[in-house]
Amino acid sequence: MTRTALTAALLGALVTLSACGGSPDLPSPSRAQIDVDTPQLRAAKARADVAPCAAGPGEHVDGGLPAVTLPCLGGGEDVDVSTLRGPMVVNLWAVWCGPCREELPIYQRFHERYGDRVAVLGIDYQDTQPAAALDLVRETGVTYPLLADPQSALSLKDPLPNIQGLPYLALVDEDGVVVHQEFVEVTSLGQLERLVDEHLGVDL
Repeated sequence: MTRTALTAALLGALVTLSACGGSPDLPSPSRAQIDVDTPQLRAAKARADVAPCAAGPGEHVDGGLPAVTLPCLGGGEDVDVSTLRGPMVVNLWAVWCGPCREELPIYQRFHERYGDRVAVLGIDYQDTQPAAALDLVRETGVTYPLLADPQSALSLKDPLPNIQGLPYLALVDEDGVVVHQEFVEVTSLGQLERLVDEHLGVDL
């Protein structure tokens, strides 16, 4: 294969992989330690007025989120997600995921309207660009708590699947059990309301 043909083939592969199945142009999270808590990131988080992270009141339960501790994006308390209790909407997103960019404002609208009854938690997943992530957070107006999982620690941790693509949604009930999860792009507030009503039994 000539150098020109090889270059073209490689460029084609990158284009193919550039959807929300991964981020080929970035260092592999398994090979790089990503610092999500620096003075610059703390300042960016403060400018975006993002809520602080907080652990939940419980311990790990069968069928609940895995016993994985994640850092707070932009600084703050680390959180063992298995302690979290709902009703809660958990959204995994990343700056490299196009559909995620579109749906973040919908999650924010849900948070503003129903956050006192159904919590919203965002997890910046498999993302090596925390500064760009916080820029996106500010652009989209997101203010609910945000954790970071740059190393894909949640993937394949029961009951969660092999999380290779985004967006991803999980719904956690008041006992801490994951009652619904799917790879789905939320395209409207009504869609998210229906999912919460159906799976969490919360009459919005």
